[in-house]
Amino acid sequence: MIYLELFYEFFLIGLFTFGGGYAMIPLVRETVINNGWLTLEEFYSFIGVCESTPGPIAVNMATYVGSTQGGILGGFVATLGVVLPSFTIILLIAICLKKIVENKHFKNFIKGVRPVIVALILFAGITLLIKCLGFNLSSFDIYFNYISILIFSLIIGLYFLFIKVFKKKLSSIQIILISAFLGIVLCLIFE
Repeated sequence: MIYLELFYEFFLIGLFTFGGGYAMIPLVRETVINNGWLTLEEFYSFIGVCESTPGPIAVNMATYVGSTQGGILGGFVATLGVVLPSFTIILLIAICLKKIVENKHFKNFIKGVRPVIVALILFAGITLLIKCLGFNLSSFDIYFNYISILIFSLIIGLYFLFIKVFKKKLSSIQIILISAFLGIVLCLIFE
């Protein structure tokens, strides 16, 4: 039954991922590809959509994958599966916070998990960057997506120019909006 499978797979992702949505990306990728729920190309395209929409990336991904596989109920079940572990753990931590924070085993657990979280986030970021710029990880083909490279270069240049001229950084929202605008304009010009 697809609903039980969606709940189970996303529950495992939610249970065994520390570090938030970005750390979940490699696990979600492996799960959706292995189950045949999305192709690799669809997965990478949807990450861009998840980044541009409100809400946590893991919840957006679970909702989308669930709804593609089981409709509205599938989206609900997958989303419930991915958030239930975090909700339960945070509830338990809130109940006995003082004892946990001072516990040496908990401190050691956090020290051990922290490098893995950084590695998972770094892996997700590098994988997305490589894919966006034109390297196909599944077949090791290289094709240059000139529009993506141009948008990436323009955003990096604009970011540093903004810091130099206005002495402040562009917000994430501003970067997303500028990137969307550049994507629309450049695709209309070059495609």
